Amino acid sequence: MIPSDNTTANLLKSDQDTDWLHMDPWRVLRIQSEFVDGFGALAELGPAVSIFGSARTQRTESIYKAARRMGSQIAKRNIAVITGGGPGIMEAANRGAALAGGKSVGLGIELPHEQGLNQWVNLGMSFRYFFVRKTMFIKYSSGVIVCPGGFGTLDEMFELLTLVQTHKVANIPVVLYGKEYWQGLFDWLNGPVAEHGMISTIDPKLVTVTDDADEAVDVAVSAIVR
Repeated sequence: MIPSDNTTANLLKSDQDTDWLHMDPWRVLRIQSEFVDGFGALAELGPAVSIFGSARTQRTESIYKAARRMGSQIAKRNIAVITGGGPGIMEAANRGAALAGGKSVGLGIELPHEQGLNQWVNLGMSFRYFFVRKTMFIKYSSGVIVCPGGFGTLDEMFELLTLVQTHKVANIPVVLYGKEYWQGLFDWLNGPVAEHGMISTIDPKLVTVTDDADEAVDVAVSAIVR
């Protein structure tokens, strides 16, 4: 009647392997903890605008200066600025917000060769999972500005537009900054994609495209009620 094995003994054994840490049930708890941490950190943030864009943008480029101005102008309206917390466009927007005395939020992601959050973040956290991080962007943003960027920026933009298109989130304003950069994408959307009936003719109108940093800010904050 005496069991040869028991739960308490297994728990206290010192020579257990750690394979269980990488199994799916444990990953569920990790994912849950990231959601809890994110919600806890951002719940009292207040109105915010997210700015997406490339980590590869250099400080000497005009788009860096534009993103810095956007961050500053948003912060001066007492609205938080949220970025991915990295270099390039993200750093520029955080820098503008921080130097204007505003809330400069960085939601980083654990990636190989990444150096962590930029120095201009005054409220930051890092995530293991992209989908948790993107949930935080969308849940706490009342507007979004998308600057030129690559796969990561396009991923964030199209996921947001899909949620807006399908009414999974409120119809928040989305601005694409840099007409020349985005023109080819819209030629394709309004051409082959629309001609094959893959999107509605109103879908490309879910965004505003501009070369004016101040206009981008005005549109992005337009849904925030004062």
